Amino acid sequence: MRLTRLSAALVMALAVALPTSAHPAPFSYLDVRLAPSEIAGTLVLHDFDVAHELGLPAADALLDPATLPQHAAAIIALVESRLRMTADGTDLRWEVTGVRPLPDRTAIEVAYRMPVRSAVGHLTIHAALFPYDPIHQTFINIYERDVLTRQEILGATRSTAEYYTGGRQGAVAVFKAFTAAGIHHIAIGPDHILFIIGLLLLGGSVLRLLAIVSAFTVGHSITLSLAAMNIVSPPARIIEPAIALSIVYVGADNLLSSTGARDVRAWIALFFGLVHGFGFASVLREVGLPPRSLGISLFSFNLGVEIGQAIIVVVVASLLALLRARSPVRARQFASAGSVVVMLAGAYWFVQRVW
Repeated sequence: MRLTRLSAALVMALAVALPTSAHPAPFSYLDVRLAPSEIAGTLVLHDFDVAHELGLPAADALLDPATLPQHAAAIIALVESRLRMTADGTDLRWEVTGVRPLPDRTAIEVAYRMPVRSAVGHLTIHAALFPYDPIHQTFINIYERDVLTRQEILGATRSTAEYYTGGRQGAVAVFKAFTAAGIHHIAIGPDHILFIIGLLLLGGSVLRLLAIVSAFTVGHSITLSLAAMNIVSPPARIIEPAIALSIVYVGADNLLSSTGARDVRAWIALFFGLVHGFGFASVLREVGLPPRSLGISLFSFNLGVEIGQAIIVVVVASLLALLRARSPVRARQFASAGSVVVMLAGAYWFVQRVW
């Protein structure tokens, strides 16, 4: 947050330094104040940008209190189409309470309120106000109980901000969102899925297989937490090939274990879970961890991963048990063939990620 404030202060200083005859500083300013029954605030837009979007020949006309009302409806329509907010997944409806000129800032202020049915837990803000200008940015201040709790900067490269409030509703929203994110990440991660399947190919009871996968969860939970708190954060160019090598190792260990070696799959899962945890951390960085709910978000994400893994265990273990009951010989053949496929896929990903 400190870096964001310094950045905001710097660009605001530059904005003052720019000559008024040129394009003014390409920034808009959004204040968002959260209350139990509504979200309210102001949006400040430079007259130059608004005039450009409305096709007006002179931006100064918008600073005239007598002229501005003629364009108020068009300004409101512009804002409603370019700036959207959702509260706990529900689109919020704009209610503009005033449009007035700010001559000293060569800007226009739009005051607004958005009714909400209950206290907000998860707020999403999407802003693409002036796409004609690729360097335009929207500075956002979010307040709870009139206390500034978050600052964001949105622009062409990042147009959406996620915010979780500090109360019970926010904690519930974090739990739901990050549990779903954990399940989703397992569902769309073929390397993680193949690693888990590789651990299951030799079979065992459902409880035994769940214990093996839980050891994997313990491993990745440790390194995921370390990376999320910026204690340890190895580069992706090392972690991604290492994940691929872990898949190769699991396939090879299956082939060795089928010849009578001791079953050490739980230890393998624990060790390589440490590696996979750094891969999960990169996903969480993209999602964005809420600073005030760091513990809940990490727990929820790991819980989601565990749920996704448990589903894979139940499905794969059931199919393998069915095959084993019908033909133990074919089950062993399938496990061997599957292990070779796991090794080849891991080798392919390793080469791909290194080169």
